[in-house]
Amino acid sequence: MTIDVSAAGEFMATHARVLDRRRFELLTSGSGDPAPVLAALDGYRNADGGYGWGLEPDLRAPESQPGAALHAFEVFEDIAPATAPQAGALCDWLAAVTLPDGGLPFVLPLSTTAGTAPWWAGGDPTVSSLQITAVTAAAAHRVAVHDPAVAGHPWLERATRYCLDAIGSLEETPHAYVLAFVVRFLDAVHDTHPQRAAELLQRMRRHIPADGRMRVEGGTEEETLHPLDFAPLPDRPARVLFAPDVIAADLDRLASLQQEDGGWTVDYANISPAGALDWRGHATVRAIDVLRRNGRL
Repeated sequence: MTIDVSAAGEFMATHARVLDRRRFELLTSGSGDPAPVLAALDGYRNADGGYGWGLEPDLRAPESQPGAALHAFEVFEDIAPATAPQAGALCDWLAAVTLPDGGLPFVLPLSTTAGTAPWWAGGDPTVSSLQITAVTAAAAHRVAVHDPAVAGHPWLERATRYCLDAIGSLEETPHAYVLAFVVRFLDAVHDTHPQRAAELLQRMRRHIPADGRMRVEGGTEEETLHPLDFAPLPDRPARVLFAPDVIAADLDRLASLQQEDGGWTVDYANISPAGALDWRGHATVRAIDVLRRNGRL
C-alpha cells in the first residue's frame, strides 16, 4: 500500500488540533525540535503537574486525569532522546492520585461531564483500574528508556508492581481494551522485568485469537481491536503473539484505511464533534508513526 504523507499533512492542517499538528510535524519533518510540541502540550497542563482540558478527546473536563496522562507520555516519547521536566512532574502528580494498592483510578471526580463519554462520566474514582494503570505505565516505561527522571520515579515502580500482580491474577479473558493494554504493558516492562513479563505474555496468548481480531464488547458494531493494537512495534517481545503474516496483513489493513481527505478515522463512538476530529488527528499521527516504525514509509 502507498501512503500519501502529503495528503495526511493537508488533513492535519485542515482538521487536527495544534498538538497533533505539532506531533505530525516532529514525526515527518526531521527537525527534531521538541520545543513546539511541548509548548502545545503545555496548553493542556494544570498547575498540579497533571493534564486535562480534553487532552483525552472524550474527557473534556479541565481537571487533571489519569486518562490524559497517557497522552502526555506519548508526547514525551515522541521527543526522544530529548527530555522534559514536565515528565517527572507528571509522575509526581500520578503518585499523588495513586490509590493505596498502587493502582490508578479509571477517572477522578469531574467538574463537568459536557462532551464527555459515559464511561468516563460514570467511572469510580475509589477503585484501581488495571486498564488505565497498565496503559499509562506502559507509556511511562517507553519514556523511561531515555528519561532517567521517569525511570527512577517511585510512582512507576509502584504502578509496575500493581500491574504485574493484577495481571498475574487474571483468569478469565478480560475486556478487549484491558487485554490490549496489558500486552502493551508487558512488552514495555520486558527490558526491566524480563522473566516475569515473558511468563505473563505467554499466559495472555490463550486469550488472543490467532488473527488478533477482538470485538470490543459494548462498543460500536464496527469496533474491533487488531494485532497492531496489541503489538505495534517491530522487534519487541509482544510480536511473539502473532505470526509474521498476521502482522504483515494488519500493516496492509492500517495503510488501506487512509481516507480520501488524507487522514485516518476511528471505529469507536463519536462523543462530540470536537472529540471526533481530535481522535482523527491522533489516529493519523499514530498510523504514520506505526507504519514508519514498521518500514512501510
